[in-house]
Amino acid sequence: MKKTLLSFFVLFVLPAQLMSQPLVDSPKYQKARKKMVLLQIRLRGVSDKKVLNAMNQVPRHRFVPEELVSQAYADHPLPIGQGQTISQPYIVALMTEKLKITEGERVLEIGTGSGYQAAILAKVAKEVYTIEIKEKLYKKTESLLRSLDFSKIKTRHGDGYFGWPEAAPFDCIMITASIDHIPPPLLKQLKDGGRLILPLGNPFSYQHLSLVTKHDDQYTVKQITGVLFVPMTGHALDPNRTITEDIP
Repeated sequence: MKKTLLSFFVLFVLPAQLMSQPLVDSPKYQKARKKMVLLQIRLRGVSDKKVLNAMNQVPRHRFVPEELVSQAYADHPLPIGQGQTISQPYIVALMTEKLKITEGERVLEIGTGSGYQAAILAKVAKEVYTIEIKEKLYKKTESLLRSLDFSKIKTRHGDGYFGWPEAAPFDCIMITASIDHIPPPLLKQLKDGGRLILPLGNPFSYQHLSLVTKHDDQYTVKQITGVLFVPMTGHALDPNRTITEDIP
Protein backbone atom coordinates (compact mmCIF):
# COMPACT_ATOMS: atom_id res chain seq x y z
CA MET A 1 0.00 0.00 0.00
CA LYS A 2 2.82 2.41 0.82
CA LYS A 3 4.46 1.67 -2.49
CA THR A 4 1.23 2.37 -4.36
CA LEU A 5 0.70 5.65 -2.58
CA LEU A 6 4.28 6.72 -3.29
CA SER A 7 3.92 5.92 -6.98
CA PHE A 8 0.70 7.92 -7.11
CA PHE A 9 2.37 10.86 -5.36
CA VAL A 10 5.29 10.95 -7.79
CA LEU A 11 2.96 10.85 -10.80
CA PHE A 12 0.84 13.58 -9.30
CA VAL A 13 3.60 16.06 -8.44
CA LEU A 14 5.79 15.58 -11.50
CA PRO A 15 3.72 17.78 -13.84
CA ALA A 16 3.78 20.58 -11.27
CA GLN A 17 7.56 20.28 -11.02
CA LEU A 18 7.88 20.43 -14.79
CA MET A 19 5.70 23.50 -14.90
CA SER A 20 8.22 25.30 -12.69
CA GLN A 21 11.05 24.74 -15.16
CA PRO A 22 12.29 27.76 -17.17
CA LEU A 23 11.58 25.94 -20.46
CA VAL A 24 7.81 26.24 -20.06
CA ASP A 25 6.25 29.26 -21.78
CA SER A 26 4.64 30.65 -18.66
CA PRO A 27 2.69 33.93 -18.38
CA LYS A 28 5.87 35.47 -16.99
CA TYR A 29 7.72 34.89 -20.25
CA GLN A 30 4.72 35.89 -22.36
CA LYS A 31 4.59 39.20 -20.51
CA ALA A 32 8.34 39.67 -20.98
CA ARG A 33 7.95 39.10 -24.73
CA LYS A 34 5.17 41.68 -25.04
CA LYS A 35 7.33 44.19 -23.19
CA MET A 36 10.32 43.33 -25.39
CA VAL A 37 8.32 43.82 -28.59
CA LEU A 38 6.90 47.15 -27.46
CA LEU A 39 9.96 48.81 -25.91
CA GLN A 40 12.82 47.28 -27.87
CA ILE A 41 11.27 46.77 -31.29
CA ARG A 42 8.12 48.77 -32.05
CA LEU A 43 9.38 51.98 -30.44
CA ARG A 44 12.55 51.71 -32.54
CA GLY A 45 10.56 51.73 -35.76
CA VAL A 46 9.90 48.12 -36.69
CA SER A 47 6.27 48.10 -37.83
CA ASP A 48 5.73 44.97 -39.95
CA LYS A 49 2.85 43.18 -38.23
CA LYS A 50 4.02 39.73 -39.34
CA VAL A 51 7.44 40.36 -37.80
CA LEU A 52 5.98 41.78 -34.58
CA ASN A 53 3.64 38.79 -34.26
CA ALA A 54 6.54 36.39 -34.81
CA MET A 55 8.62 38.09 -32.13
CA ASN A 56 5.62 37.84 -29.80
CA GLN A 57 5.02 34.17 -30.52
CA VAL A 58 8.47 32.57 -30.46
CA PRO A 59 9.65 31.74 -26.89
CA ARG A 60 13.12 33.31 -26.97
CA HIS A 61 13.98 31.82 -23.57
CA ARG A 62 14.01 28.36 -25.19
CA PHE A 63 16.92 29.42 -27.39
CA VAL A 64 19.38 30.61 -24.74
CA PRO A 65 21.50 28.57 -22.29
CA GLU A 66 19.52 27.69 -19.18
CA GLU A 67 21.82 29.72 -16.94
CA LEU A 68 20.98 32.82 -19.00
CA VAL A 69 17.20 32.37 -19.18
CA SER A 70 16.67 35.33 -16.85
CA GLN A 71 18.28 37.55 -19.53
CA ALA A 72 16.49 36.02 -22.51
CA TYR A 73 14.35 39.10 -23.17
CA ALA A 74 17.01 41.70 -22.37
CA ASP A 75 18.09 44.30 -24.92
CA HIS A 76 21.41 42.73 -25.88
CA PRO A 77 22.92 39.60 -27.47
CA LEU A 78 23.83 36.56 -25.37
CA PRO A 79 26.53 33.88 -25.69
CA ILE A 80 25.26 30.45 -26.74
CA GLY A 81 28.56 28.52 -26.75
CA GLN A 82 31.07 27.65 -29.49
CA GLY A 83 32.04 31.33 -29.65
CA GLN A 84 28.60 32.24 -31.04
CA THR A 85 25.78 34.50 -29.85
CA ILE A 86 22.04 34.92 -30.14
CA SER A 87 21.46 38.39 -31.60
CA GLN A 88 19.80 41.29 -29.82
CA PRO A 89 16.01 41.05 -30.30
CA TYR A 90 15.86 44.36 -32.17
CA ILE A 91 18.47 43.23 -34.70
CA VAL A 92 16.59 39.96 -35.29
CA ALA A 93 13.39 41.90 -35.96
CA LEU A 94 15.12 44.55 -38.07
CA MET A 95 16.89 42.05 -40.34
CA THR A 96 13.66 40.10 -40.80
CA GLU A 97 11.62 43.20 -41.62
CA LYS A 98 14.16 44.56 -44.12
CA LEU A 99 13.91 41.40 -46.23
CA LYS A 100 10.16 42.07 -46.74
CA ILE A 101 9.40 38.36 -46.81
CA THR A 102 6.02 37.19 -48.06
CA GLU A 103 4.40 33.97 -46.85
CA GLY A 104 5.02 32.23 -50.17
CA GLU A 105 8.78 32.84 -50.19
CA ARG A 106 11.72 30.58 -49.38
CA VAL A 107 14.60 31.82 -47.23
CA LEU A 108 18.17 30.61 -46.75
CA GLU A 109 19.85 31.48 -43.45
CA ILE A 110 23.63 31.25 -43.08
CA GLY A 111 24.54 30.68 -39.42
CA THR A 112 21.80 28.82 -37.55
CA GLY A 113 23.32 29.52 -34.13
CA SER A 114 20.69 29.02 -31.45
CA GLY A 115 17.91 28.62 -34.03
CA TYR A 116 16.02 31.70 -32.84
CA GLN A 117 16.36 33.70 -36.04
CA ALA A 118 15.33 30.66 -38.08
CA ALA A 119 12.25 30.27 -35.88
CA ILE A 120 11.29 33.91 -36.47
CA LEU A 121 11.80 33.49 -40.22
CA ALA A 122 9.62 30.37 -40.20
CA LYS A 123 6.73 32.43 -38.87
CA VAL A 124 6.76 34.73 -41.91
CA ALA A 125 8.11 32.57 -44.77
CA LYS A 126 6.96 29.46 -46.61
CA GLU A 127 10.20 27.52 -45.97
CA VAL A 128 13.47 28.17 -44.18
CA TYR A 129 16.78 26.48 -44.98
CA THR A 130 19.49 27.09 -42.42
CA ILE A 131 23.16 26.05 -42.27
CA GLU A 132 25.43 25.88 -39.22
CA ILE A 133 29.18 25.28 -39.43
CA LYS A 134 29.70 24.35 -35.76
CA GLU A 135 28.74 20.68 -35.50
CA LYS A 136 28.04 20.65 -31.76
CA LEU A 137 25.82 23.70 -32.05
CA TYR A 138 24.11 22.29 -35.14
CA LYS A 139 23.15 19.05 -33.37
CA LYS A 140 21.81 20.87 -30.32
CA THR A 141 19.80 23.37 -32.34
CA GLU A 142 18.45 20.82 -34.80
CA SER A 143 17.10 18.83 -31.89
CA LEU A 144 15.55 21.92 -30.29
CA LEU A 145 13.81 23.05 -33.47
CA ARG A 146 12.44 19.56 -33.99
CA SER A 147 11.14 19.43 -30.40
CA LEU A 148 9.38 22.77 -30.91
CA ASP A 149 7.75 21.43 -34.10
CA PHE A 150 9.24 23.94 -36.52
CA SER A 151 8.53 21.68 -39.48
CA LYS A 152 9.08 24.45 -42.05
CA ILE A 153 12.77 24.67 -41.11
CA LYS A 154 15.34 22.44 -42.83
CA THR A 155 18.76 22.31 -41.19
CA ARG A 156 22.21 21.37 -42.43
CA HIS A 157 25.70 21.10 -40.95
CA GLY A 158 28.27 22.68 -43.26
CA ASP A 159 30.00 25.83 -44.49
CA GLY A 160 27.28 28.32 -45.34
CA TYR A 161 29.60 30.24 -47.66
CA PHE A 162 28.63 27.81 -50.41
CA GLY A 163 24.92 27.95 -49.65
CA TRP A 164 22.48 25.14 -50.43
CA PRO A 165 22.73 24.71 -54.24
CA GLU A 166 20.26 21.86 -54.66
CA ALA A 167 17.53 23.88 -52.91
CA ALA A 168 18.25 27.12 -54.81
CA PRO A 169 17.14 29.58 -55.96
CA PHE A 170 15.96 31.45 -52.87
CA ASP A 171 13.79 34.53 -52.57
CA CYS A 172 15.79 35.79 -49.62
CA ILE A 173 19.13 35.02 -47.95
CA MET A 174 20.21 36.12 -44.49
CA ILE A 175 23.79 35.91 -43.22
CA THR A 176 24.00 36.15 -39.44
CA ALA A 177 27.79 36.46 -39.15
CA SER A 178 30.09 39.23 -40.33
CA ILE A 179 32.08 39.02 -43.56
CA ASP A 180 34.10 41.52 -45.59
CA HIS A 181 32.58 40.61 -48.95
CA ILE A 182 29.38 39.17 -50.38
CA PRO A 183 29.88 35.43 -51.08
CA PRO A 184 29.49 34.85 -54.85
CA PRO A 185 27.88 31.40 -54.40
CA LEU A 186 25.09 33.02 -52.39
CA LEU A 187 24.52 35.73 -54.99
CA LYS A 188 24.17 33.02 -57.62
CA GLN A 189 21.57 31.22 -55.48
CA LEU A 190 19.41 34.33 -55.18
CA LYS A 191 16.37 34.71 -57.45
CA ASP A 192 16.04 37.70 -59.74
CA GLY A 193 14.50 40.37 -57.53
CA GLY A 194 15.72 38.50 -54.45
CA ARG A 195 17.15 40.13 -51.33
CA LEU A 196 20.20 39.28 -49.25
CA ILE A 197 20.94 40.88 -45.88
CA LEU A 198 24.26 40.63 -44.03
CA PRO A 199 26.68 42.41 -41.67
CA LEU A 200 29.20 43.63 -44.28
CA GLY A 201 32.63 44.89 -43.27
CA ASN A 202 35.65 44.03 -41.14
CA PRO A 203 34.75 40.73 -39.41
CA PHE A 204 36.79 41.74 -36.37
CA SER A 205 35.43 45.25 -35.99
CA TYR A 206 32.17 47.05 -36.67
CA GLN A 207 30.16 46.33 -39.80
CA HIS A 208 27.26 47.84 -41.71
CA LEU A 209 24.05 45.88 -41.89
CA SER A 210 23.55 45.88 -45.65
CA LEU A 211 20.68 44.91 -47.94
CA VAL A 212 21.64 43.52 -51.35
CA THR A 213 18.99 43.35 -54.07
CA LYS A 214 19.51 41.35 -57.26
CA HIS A 215 18.35 42.72 -60.63
CA ASP A 216 19.23 40.36 -63.48
CA ASP A 217 23.02 40.14 -63.13
CA GLN A 218 23.31 43.47 -61.31
CA TYR A 219 23.22 44.11 -57.57
CA THR A 220 22.41 47.15 -55.49
CA VAL A 221 23.69 47.50 -51.94
CA LYS A 222 22.01 49.66 -49.32
CA GLN A 223 23.53 50.29 -45.89
CA ILE A 224 21.04 50.20 -43.03
CA THR A 225 22.87 50.68 -39.72
CA GLY A 226 26.07 49.90 -37.88
CA VAL A 227 26.26 46.47 -36.21
CA LEU A 228 28.70 44.14 -34.49
CA PHE A 229 28.48 40.42 -35.33
CA VAL A 230 30.81 37.51 -34.70
CA PRO A 231 32.92 36.60 -37.79
CA MET A 232 31.76 34.13 -40.39
CA THR A 233 34.19 31.21 -40.19
CA GLY A 234 35.20 28.50 -42.64
CA HIS A 235 35.95 29.47 -46.25
CA ALA A 236 35.10 33.12 -45.53
CA LEU A 237 38.27 33.44 -43.43
CA ASP A 238 40.46 31.13 -45.52
CA PRO A 239 43.70 33.04 -46.26
CA ASN A 240 44.19 30.87 -49.37
CA ARG A 241 40.86 31.87 -50.89
CA THR A 242 41.52 33.24 -54.37
CA ILE A 243 40.40 36.69 -55.41
CA THR A 244 38.43 35.29 -58.36
CA GLU A 245 36.17 33.43 -55.94
CA ASP A 246 34.96 36.81 -54.65
CA ILE A 247 33.83 37.96 -58.09
CA PRO A 248 30.21 37.15 -59.01
